[in-house]
Amino acid sequence: MSKIFCGIDWAENHHDIALVDQDGTRLAKLRISDDSAGFNALLELLARHGDSPEEPIPVAIETPRGLLVAGLRATGRNVYAINPLAAARYRDRSSISRAKSDAADARVLANILRTDMAAHRPLPTDSELVQAVAVLARAHQDAVWDKTQMVNRLRSHLREYYPAALQAFHGAGALGLDSKHARTVLAAAPTPVAAAQLTRSQLRALLNRAGRLRRGTDVEVERLREIFRSECLRQLPTVEQAMGKQAQALLQQLDATCRSVDDLAAAAEEAFLSHPDAEIITSFPGLSVTSGARVLAEIGDDRDRFADARALKAYAGAAPVTRASGRSRVVVARAVKNQRLASAGYMWAFAALRSNEPRGHYDARRGGGERHTSALRNLFNKLLGCLYHCLRNRTLYDSERAFAQAVALAA
Repeated sequence: MSKIFCGIDWAENHHDIALVDQDGTRLAKLRISDDSAGFNALLELLARHGDSPEEPIPVAIETPRGLLVAGLRATGRNVYAINPLAAARYRDRSSISRAKSDAADARVLANILRTDMAAHRPLPTDSELVQAVAVLARAHQDAVWDKTQMVNRLRSHLREYYPAALQAFHGAGALGLDSKHARTVLAAAPTPVAAAQLTRSQLRALLNRAGRLRRGTDVEVERLREIFRSECLRQLPTVEQAMGKQAQALLQQLDATCRSVDDLAAAAEEAFLSHPDAEIITSFPGLSVTSGARVLAEIGDDRDRFADARALKAYAGAAPVTRASGRSRVVVARAVKNQRLASAGYMWAFAALRSNEPRGHYDARRGGGERHTSALRNLFNKLLGCLYHCLRNRTLYDSERAFAQAVALAA
């Protein structure tokens, strides 16, 4: 193990470096710029203090991403991403006056490795491909969330002056506001007056331009025509025209967001399907290519990242937390977790209910008095443990083995 430890307090324009030895003595400090020259200065400083490919000096920093972290990981050294909240607690060890400086924070980070390296885990050595999958899958997830936000904004705006649009493109059995058909029609008729003036041939042309419909085009034309021509409350004419302009602006933003969702989904799926773990992940019930890409993006392909299945479950928030003190013992849901993986896991477990074995597991938990959310989280916990086993052993999902114990108990 290296006897020199490095801490980096990072910022947007510069980074402070501190090196300490095994006794906690500061050997060097340096402020570098956030560019290639600064990175080379960091490597030179490490080299002067014994850094070598055979025994690289470990580095602690408060972020797991960025060009500086990418450069450090490329050198083959262990990089430890320390949670800023944890670093703040360590800071109180050495200063009760609450004094703070960038150079002192860098030294705190270096001392964290010196004293408690075993309590922290280095960043995983994920492959280049899985890092690309992570970028695309997270970007797609963000775009989906942005689209939902844009649809909500548009719906809220239309409710103020154009209730016919919500009746036409919202609700059970109707096209959603995010559908291309809805966006095309509303862009051509952003006000109730314009919508009421649309002829059958104009409506048919707009719907055909947007693409094929599950139901007949003529049926949809008549449905929309009846809604748009029905009597409703109206804003003042000038106000209505102004609100129509705002609706067109929102529709343009929604169009761009929808295109981003489609483009990122295609790119994420292509990258995911080229990964060797894709076949194993998509063999699980409830995991499609899109959701499988999100799961792989968060767990990575470094199989030494998690010590065991319990560590993975805790990371995903599927395992509960027990708080015991004296006679008090409470089991609660885990709040500190990977939020992206937890979100994907909830949808994964919900989609898996279409399969017999996961459904039986869920029903058994519900029968035992658990609420829907708790039972679904427990199912996610079960599936995640199975996924850990399958990835470690390079085997596909087998429902009989995955739920064998539950089946035996039910018998």
